[in-house]
Amino acid sequence: MKRYNVCVVGVGVVGIEMLRCLAQRRFPIAELRVFARSSRQIEVDGQQYQVQAVSAEGFDGIDIALFAGTEGEKGAAVTYAPEANRRGAVVIDNGADFRMDPNVPLVVPEVNAKDAKKHKGIIANPNCSTIQMVVALWPIYKKVGLKRVIVTTLQASSGAGKGAVEQLNEETKQIIAPFAGITPNASFNVSIPVGKMQNRSMPQQLAYNVFPHIGSFADNDYTSEEWKLVKETHKIMHDDKIKISATTVRVPVRTGHSEAVYIETGEPIAPEDVKGILSRAPGVKVLDSPSDSLYPMPKDVEGRDEVFVGRIRKDPFVKNGLWLWVVADNLRKGAATNAVQIAECLI
Repeated sequence: MKRYNVCVVGVGVVGIEMLRCLAQRRFPIAELRVFARSSRQIEVDGQQYQVQAVSAEGFDGIDIALFAGTEGEKGAAVTYAPEANRRGAVVIDNGADFRMDPNVPLVVPEVNAKDAKKHKGIIANPNCSTIQMVVALWPIYKKVGLKRVIVTTLQASSGAGKGAVEQLNEETKQIIAPFAGITPNASFNVSIPVGKMQNRSMPQQLAYNVFPHIGSFADNDYTSEEWKLVKETHKIMHDDKIKISATTVRVPVRTGHSEAVYIETGEPIAPEDVKGILSRAPGVKVLDSPSDSLYPMPKDVEGRDEVFVGRIRKDPFVKNGLWLWVVADNLRKGAATNAVQIAECLI
């Protein structure tokens, strides 16, 4: 088997998962280099990695460069992707810089793997919330088409990086610490004064709270995260006629994005038929037995690479309306695993 020289740029939460995925999926690596803003040594699952300060020369001899796109490495692909290409590497970028570039394929292997072969040196990894949604919708789209998608996402703190996870942990400690030993029925204040959260990475308190604000507010008062779901889905599925509307919500979960997805199909289809289609689809696992309280939850999918779907049910008031509940690990399938799968498509 041919082996490849691979590098990972960034060692935040996504970069760590990229290293983990490369090892777990046994990607055929001849040499692995790890880059970040500064050199240091890190450990992942008992394996030591020497991190080098990123430089143009570091890409010499690299075949595939995985850019994590988080934890201080935002924009690294803009700076170093051309250099990596010039030195012979194909770049797979997890950041947002190239996603809507018409010359850059935006790839989810279960949906549009062939697009990866059309690259001109750079392939973009979609947004985490988009990836899990299109993996679930694509098999239905191929069978009966889609006219409309309305999605509300419930996105974990790790989707915003290590700082957001630390904020969630710290806020939780601040709220519960004064009440250690209180009786189970006692009430307590779950609001933290703004002055005590000066170093927070989120715009609002995350612990014991949810808020509909991910990204910056843009056209029509939709956030940038909401527009990503629209524009990226259109590009990946090569169909901009699907009417898509989204609300993205940050929730006090460590890892695992959940989505309530409402669809209107082009042709009628029964929920049982949808379950059958999704059960046979690559990368999808159906967990759907409401009478047994069986449905996907983020705590159960952490560390998994599949997209989990449940609560598949018909809208009783709209002929072709259906609901889906879609959950996936945002650091794995929503980022690192998808990037490694793209690399697998290339080889």
